[in-house]
Amino acid sequence: MKIAAKAAPVLLVAIFAAYPALAEEPAAPGPQAEVVRGNNQFAWDLYAKLREAEGNLFFSPYSISTALAMTYAGARGETAEQMAETLHFTAPDEVLHRAMGALVGDLNTAGDGDSYELMVANALWGQSGYEFLDAFTEMVEESYGAGLKNVDFQRATEQAARDINAWVAEQTNNRIRDIIQARAIDSLTRLVLTNAIYFKADWKLTHRFRVRATEDKPFTLADGEKIDVPMMYQKKFFQYGENDDCQIIELPYEGDRLSMLVLLPREVGDLPALEAKLSPESLEDWTGGMRRRQVRLYLPRFTMTSQFSLSRTLAAMGMSDAFVPGRADFSGMDGTRDLFIQSVVHKAFVEVNEEGTEAAAVTGGAWTILSAGDPPPPAVFRADHPFLFLIRDNETDSILFIGRVANPKAE
Repeated sequence: MKIAAKAAPVLLVAIFAAYPALAEEPAAPGPQAEVVRGNNQFAWDLYAKLREAEGNLFFSPYSISTALAMTYAGARGETAEQMAETLHFTAPDEVLHRAMGALVGDLNTAGDGDSYELMVANALWGQSGYEFLDAFTEMVEESYGAGLKNVDFQRATEQAARDINAWVAEQTNNRIRDIIQARAIDSLTRLVLTNAIYFKADWKLTHRFRVRATEDKPFTLADGEKIDVPMMYQKKFFQYGENDDCQIIELPYEGDRLSMLVLLPREVGDLPALEAKLSPESLEDWTGGMRRRQVRLYLPRFTMTSQFSLSRTLAAMGMSDAFVPGRADFSGMDGTRDLFIQSVVHKAFVEVNEEGTEAAAVTGGAWTILSAGDPPPPAVFRADHPFLFLIRDNETDSILFIGRVANPKAE
């Protein structure tokens, strides 16, 4: 079996409907490092909202940022300003979209090798016969590789849904299916924007878990209940750090371009406090103090699927006009004020087992460092209570996926 810590097909869908409206003026948003910083800030802002729900959680902030950046390309006036602030887009439009597109291309190229699969795909699904502005469709295709595909939402709603779902299944290796239901679109739908990201990798050869070392061990849930879960084990050298809030470890994937970071709260009930402290700055501070150290690592196998309707969440985060007929301004798409976002759907899947995922070393730090001399005893990293994890691109620092494991047995 060669599946291993399979990280995640993910899909974001934005559905636009038409509605008559008014008129307003444009706004602006920026180079690759700046784009990554903004995307990562949005990642933690969104996590702060989604974490309010109980249980397991998994999503791709990168996928969501990319799809909304395509949407933002057609936004104007107050709608664009709200989106830019919410999504932390801080550079001129042409710079932003060029940088976002370059990031998509870079990640796709990196995934072309044998060490792992990483694919980002975008598409626009427009009502056949509806006139979108050439400047919009050409820019989105050039920057994001998102060609405009014609479907008939008005007279063939079910077929349109089937076409979109078939594309989604193909792009995510059949891990995400039937994300668009025919009832989610109607005769007023004019545009569906899709972004899919698929990632699958083996752990670095030197850091794979042996199946025979996996044993059922207790895992303590947030309410104190104990359940038995398949607990993987290995004793190896990892990038590792610890402080008063948590232990943190980096698990490398084959190829060393991507890695999984696992953040384990000190005590069973400490996860909410740790989540409340999450930010780009805190993560940089925590990872900056990591050092190579021998670790006895216990990590549960888990599989999870999460699906969200993000319209209300995004509106609450500040981009409210985009969802309101009459206030939304997406005149950069079609030259009118008729379009508004009808729905934003995101779905993600992840499986972690003995064979796989990816990583790279991190430097700097403000953590306690052991002095030179005799090697320290192995640290023990026992993920036997709720924890956080994220998968990131080490070359650009892009956070691709964020997850919370509350119960390894709950899919």
